[in-house]
This record gives sequence, structure tokens and C-alpha cells, in this order.
Amino acid sequence: MVLHTGAEQEQAVPESKRPDAAEPEARPGPETGAEAERPDASPIVERRAGPSRRLVVVLLVLGWLAGVAWRVWLSRTVQMPIAHTDEDSYLNAARVFAGGPGGYSSENSVLRRAGYQLLISPAFLGDHTFTTSYGLVRLINAMVNAALLPLAYLLGTRVLRVPRWPALGIAAVAATMPATVFYSLFALTDSVLAALTVAWILLLAAWLRRPNRPLAAFGASAAAGAYYLIHVRGTVVLAVHLLVVLVWVVRRRTGIRPLGVVLATAAAAVAGNEVLIRLLDGKLALAGNDPGGSTLRALLSTKGAGFVLASLATQTWYVLVITGGLAALGWFAAGRLALGRGTDPAQRWLALAALAATVGVALGCALILVGVPSATRDAAYARYIHAFAPLWLVYGLAVVFRARRRALLTGYAVAAALTVAGGGFVAWRLSDAVRHGSPLRYGVFGAPDLMAMTAGWTSFRPLVGTAVGLAVGAAVVLLARFRWGWQPALAAVVAGQLLMMGLLADRVLAPLSDYLGPSPTLAQLGLREGESVATSSAYHLGIRLNHEHEITWMSVPNFVSQPPASAEVVVARWYPQPGPRHSWDWDGTKYGYHRIGGNPDQHWSLWRRND
Repeated sequence: MVLHTGAEQEQAVPESKRPDAAEPEARPGPETGAEAERPDASPIVERRAGPSRRLVVVLLVLGWLAGVAWRVWLSRTVQMPIAHTDEDSYLNAARVFAGGPGGYSSENSVLRRAGYQLLISPAFLGDHTFTTSYGLVRLINAMVNAALLPLAYLLGTRVLRVPRWPALGIAAVAATMPATVFYSLFALTDSVLAALTVAWILLLAAWLRRPNRPLAAFGASAAAGAYYLIHVRGTVVLAVHLLVVLVWVVRRRTGIRPLGVVLATAAAAVAGNEVLIRLLDGKLALAGNDPGGSTLRALLSTKGAGFVLASLATQTWYVLVITGGLAALGWFAAGRLALGRGTDPAQRWLALAALAATVGVALGCALILVGVPSATRDAAYARYIHAFAPLWLVYGLAVVFRARRRALLTGYAVAAALTVAGGGFVAWRLSDAVRHGSPLRYGVFGAPDLMAMTAGWTSFRPLVGTAVGLAVGAAVVLLARFRWGWQPALAAVVAGQLLMMGLLADRVLAPLSDYLGPSPTLAQLGLREGESVATSSAYHLGIRLNHEHEITWMSVPNFVSQPPASAEVVVARWYPQPGPRHSWDWDGTKYGYHRIGGNPDQHWSLWRRND
């Protein structure tokens, strides 16, 4: 398996003069020319040229539009944020960028990024209700997230040299992965990072092919810089990118102008983030804790070091399971290119960049979370590494279509062994935590796809996930060896992923939306635009934050017992039923208010000041 950056084409014979020019997609990679003639080579490599470029463009555009519509449809039941408090932080910052008032933010001052908030800020322009703006945010998410389809196709054809028809199938599988699609239904940075990961690798491959072209240098650096602007994971990506550039400079493979473009673009991303944060200063109430001494102390402890290793193992197992073990084939191929002799330098450093960014993000996730007590209780926390899963799935499927039979089966056997070992470790960790009286937490936002693929709606089932993942992966590996086997195999995977997302929408999103969506709305109870509102900090945080989103004309202050003197309307805790919690009920009559409605089941009520 060869990663093809195209570097060798600069000395190649023009395509129009080649004897095989009529079938460009059937050509094997430049360093595997003998593979197509071997009896155990993949039949996909031998097949005639695929669809025309025009047809491919049409299919990709239609697929992207269908992907956008599908994602919007999946989010139809969600009218208010569910993923508190991350969503609230991004939405409030986006509203500030659009000229609106500030609000709550769970971010800390060290790890803050502002690129995603700027991206979704147009949704808050104009005189919209919050529900409309929130829908527009998800539309923006869907447009970026669905771009994974054409990006994965380009990765398959331009970098991995997969023929067009199989590349379209691979792209469809990558673009429908629940690991990516699920997060596009919320106002989360995760919604755009998978597509950006593939875009960065594509653009880096283009620059490695033409290192003296400033435009190529700008494209790759802009993708890495955008990653930095959107999330702290981008620090790893940008560092890896700059390291590759440094190697190219030391080896004199690039000139001064491209180097200047790279440095200027990276500096603009870092400085731009600082400027954006300064624009938010004083308008958001930061509630996050800065990582510091507690993280270092935790890391130096035996328990903390154990958590870091366990987190790395769990993240690795997660990627293996949701890709059916195929990601490991991509890792093996990239590792062979990175360490093998005679590898083209462009291919070597592209593989090293992809591997280093993946490992760096997984390690960074573990290091950040080790100092957060609540995070160390998660059975699986895959929100950082999930953005790399589609990348390695495409790599792995490319190996399936291009590798020799014996190498493929051997590689997949090793991948399966790693997956089984990982599943066993995760299962042991779960049981060990229970034995010590500290069971690990299992939530939908840590690994939603595992819930759907294992029917684990109430409990974590790592062994079931391992079995299901390997069954699917093995079926793909075996069926892809037949001339007409890969089409139904990939179609079945896509259908399964569509089903999983449908289950997540019905079994997770709809119930959470009903639970956290305030009903009735404040407007339905008579709240008028422009009225001064305050909320009590004593009732459910998620419902309170959704109430504050409804109030689009001001930054809503919180209070403990006595509301601000300027508050005309107050939302507070309500326990009308007799019982021990009745004493928690907030009595607004003490402060000159009267109750005008609320929801006793959600334990909140709306009060207006007496005239």
C-alpha cells in the first residue's frame, strides 16, 4: 500500500503519451507497479476506469446536498441546546460576535478558542428568535460536516490512488459515520473538525508535492491554522504541520517565499485567536477552571499516570471498533511508509504527520482530562479523537482495495487481535471500577456510536462493541476481494450507519430535547421583549441556560435568593408539591413579585414584579 502525494509525477512521462493513459484510474501506484499483475492482487486495481470526472462532480454535489438535508432532518426534534454547557458557551460567544449581548461560558482563559464561534455568528444576525438562530447554526454545521463526502473522495483518489467508483463508496461510508454526523446536530466544534482533519491532510499532500508554490503552502497552513482557531486540538495539528515544514526547510526542499507564507499564516492564526478573545472580554462570564498545578500533580501520581494510559488505550480501542478494525490497516500502512526504506520523502512525512497528529491529540486529551476529576470517571471519552476516525477509515479501506491478499489478511488479523485486546481491557477496567466502589460514568456525548451499535442505551457493552465491529470489518475485507463484492459490502455499512443515526435521533435526541426544552416557553407565559429578566441559580442548569437563550435582548444576571433591583421578571425554582423539597421553593412574594406560570415537573416558574 502506497500513499500517493504525486511527488514522483514531476519527472514522469506526460499522461497523454503513456500507453495506459486511457485507464488512469486503473494504474497502480508508482512504487507498486507489479502488484496489478500478481495473482493475489486486489481485483479493484485491475478494473477499468471509473465514471467520468463530470459524473463524479455531479454525484458529489448531489451527495453533499443530500448529506446536508439528512443532517438537518436528524436534528428536527432538537429546538434548544442539549449538550450543556459547551453549546451555551459557543452560542453566547457567537451572539456577541454578531453584536448581541453576552452570557455564560464554561470555557477557561487558557484553552479558549474563538474560530467556531465566529463561523456560526452569522446565524445571530438579524431579528431572529433563538430557535431560528439555533436552526441556522445546525445548518452551517451540516454544510461543513457533509463536506466530508467530497473531501474523503479526494483523499482516496489523489492521495491513496483508489479508483473512482470504490473511492465514492469509501467516501459515502466516511461521510455517514455516526462518530462525525452526531456532533453536527449540536453547536459544537466537533461538528466541523472531522472534515477539517481530512482537508488538512489533503492540502498538506498538495504542498509536499509542490513545496515551492506559495499557494500550496498557504492552503495547508491555513487548514492547520483554522484547526488552531477552532479548538485546542489544533495546537497539536499546527505544531505537527510546522515540524514538517521545518524538516522541509532543513532539507532544502522548499524556498524562502513558501516558508514566509507558512510562518505568516500560522502567526495570523495564533494572533487572530487572541484578537477574537479580546473582542469577547468582559462580555462572557467564564466559569471554567484553568489547568495548572492540579493537572501536574495528578499526572505525577500513580493514579493519574494510570488514567493517561487507560485513556490512550480506550481511545485507540474506540477508533478500532467504530471502523471495524480497518483503521489499524491504515496505521500499519502509514507506519510502513514512515519507517520503511526507499520511501519517497513526501509520502514519508505525510504519513508521519497523520500519525503524529492522531497520537498527539489522543495524548493531549488524556493530559488535559487527568486534572479534571469529573472527566476521569468517564468509561470512554472519545470526543477528541473522533475527528481522526474518518481519516483512518479511508486509509484502511484504501488498503483493503489495494493491498495484496496475504498482506491484507495478515494485517487484519493483527488489527482484530488489537481490537479484542482493547475490548478486554475496557471491560476489565469497568469491572475493576465497580469492585472498588467507583463505577465509571457512561454518557451519550462520550461515544454515541457505541450506544447505537451495541444497543447499550443504559450500560456500556465493550465486548459486544468489539464483536459487532470486527464482524462488520471482516465482512468488508472478505467481500471486497470479489469483483462485485465491495459494492454491497459498503452499501450495507452505509445503511447500518444511517440506521444507527436514526436510532440515536429517536432514542437519545428526542427524549433529551423533551427533558431539557423548557415548556412552555417564556414568551408563551407572557414575557415581553425588552423586559429586564433575572434567573435563579438554584434550578436545573440546563433548563436555566435554555431560558437565558430565549432572552435575546440582554445578558441575564443570576441570583441566589434576592433578585437584582432592576429585574422586572424572574425565573426561579418551583416545588409546589408537599414534601421535603417544598422548602426549596422560591417565594417571590417576599420581594414584590407574583407568579404568572411555569412548569412544576421541570421545577421552575416565572414571576413578574407587582405594578
